[in-house]
Amino acid sequence: MWPPDPEPDPDREPAGRSQPRAALPGFRSLLPARAFLCSLKGRLLLAETGLSFITFVCYVASSASAFLTAPLLEFLLALCFLFADAMQLNDKWQGLCWPMMDFLRCVTAALIYFAISITAVAKYSDGASKAAGVFGFFATIVFAIDFYLIFNDVAKFLKQGDSADETAADKAEEENSGSDSD
Repeated sequence: MWPPDPEPDPDREPAGRSQPRAALPGFRSLLPARAFLCSLKGRLLLAETGLSFITFVCYVASSASAFLTAPLLEFLLALCFLFADAMQLNDKWQGLCWPMMDFLRCVTAALIYFAISITAVAKYSDGASKAAGVFGFFATIVFAIDFYLIFNDVAKFLKQGDSADETAADKAEEENSGSDSD
């Protein structure tokens, strides 16, 4: 169940039942933090992963099996980014441009899903192909929302950097112009 039930009181142990063993700490460290899963980015990555997997399964069962590679790759990429964001690897590996990689992943996924979904719905007549196309359209929307939010975050960051550079340049210009008027 989600959210997990609170820990029971050790004093209120029922008679005849032993306390269940806690989960191994090694496995718990691989699970994403609940705070991340409840965040907007965590929910988007979970939706991208889930929709990509469902679309992949639908393409496997359909006559449009030529399209199953794209959802499989997007599923694996979304899973990798979910793991990387949950484990905060973007803070640990500063050499990679994480926002740009995530932005390009989302843009290409949205475009590819849109193209193969139109083709699957229009060209193939079996139900699994139609279902894959519909889930592909939903995945297109989720990936488009994700790249829109990433683009806004990057634009805000760049705008803040430009405004800081402009204020420093304005101060330097005022100091230089004040000394020239003497």
